[in-house]
Amino acid sequence: MTRAVIVDIVRTASGKGKPGGALSGVHPADLLATTIKALVERTGVDPGLVEDVIAGCVGQVGDQTLNIARTAALVAGLPEHVPGVTVDRQCGSSQQAAHFAAQGVIAGAYDVAIACGVESMSRVPMFSNLAGGDPLGPLDARYPEGLPSQGYGAELMAARWGLDRGALDEFAARSHRLAAEASASGAFDHEIVPVQITDADGASHAHLQDETVRAGTSVDGLGGLRSAFHDDEMAAKYPEIQWHITPGNSSPLTDGASAALIMSEEKASALGLTPRAAFHTFSVTGSDPVLMLSGVIPATEKALKRSGLHLADIDAFEVNEAFAPVPLAWAKELGVDLAKVNPRGGAIALGHPLGGSGTRLMATLVNHLEATGGRYGLQTMCEGGGMANATIIERL
Repeated sequence: MTRAVIVDIVRTASGKGKPGGALSGVHPADLLATTIKALVERTGVDPGLVEDVIAGCVGQVGDQTLNIARTAALVAGLPEHVPGVTVDRQCGSSQQAAHFAAQGVIAGAYDVAIACGVESMSRVPMFSNLAGGDPLGPLDARYPEGLPSQGYGAELMAARWGLDRGALDEFAARSHRLAAEASASGAFDHEIVPVQITDADGASHAHLQDETVRAGTSVDGLGGLRSAFHDDEMAAKYPEIQWHITPGNSSPLTDGASAALIMSEEKASALGLTPRAAFHTFSVTGSDPVLMLSGVIPATEKALKRSGLHLADIDAFEVNEAFAPVPLAWAKELGVDLAKVNPRGGAIALGHPLGGSGTRLMATLVNHLEATGGRYGLQTMCEGGGMANATIIERL
């Protein structure tokens, strides 16, 4: 069977997803194009060989509408014959883009593709695409109690897996500590590509540091934050909720982009390119849309069953830190040592630019496996509406 490989994978450093954030002045198509251009420049691949650009993006409205994959490909200077398509699997959009690209290679539909993703949450705020509509209204018949937001899903996970406020804040502080240590050691240097920005003083410079990492974060400091989602009506509906979710143990609103150059192993060899990792196994699953965020558990189980591998075979895990209960409940349910989970910090520190997070996690995972000599890595992401993707990669 044809094997799909990652020749290179990059990301931008994060920017705070609000006006005044480091990347807020950069159009999201330019942000995504920066990562696409970096792949071409770093690998020397002929851009005309790229057969599709598949981009994840959740807020497909405003600056991010009209198929941002195609716009970014053109902005990046790819030839006009290179198409692009934008996909939305919520937080896992660019992970799904990587699945589609790799599966296309395996099926023989592509020799070369780019999987990528972007979100500018400063320019296109979360839920901008609702525009006063009622997209979930038709689900009322099936879920008469309604579908709560992800924040309440996180509260329900914390309650059902017995995770108290201290455990959540401790994990959040760990995320910032590990990310700060990785940044200071240069561990992110090979995955981050520069974005030219103009600061408040009008000076132009390259943005290379994740703006959302707070090195001084402490459990005591996080303990002073109030619940982000407390609601009397929801408290009556779900009395088990303890209201432990705060801005400190959740991922921040973030701007960022990431991209991967994916091709067949045979094509890489013919082009004289050395692949960094291979796709081993894919899975995607639906889960309870009320609890919403627990799909990472069955998605991981499904991927492992398909792969023939065991948890002990996996050298590192990337479990997206949309909220602290997600990786903690996942690890508790599966019996995974937290030392192998998000070893360079996660989204609580590094940020969660929705559509750009999937290939961001993959970039960090590939680089970590290379640095440590690990062979297999597994990443998984919870997604809005009760879904999750899981991917196993093998370092080459």
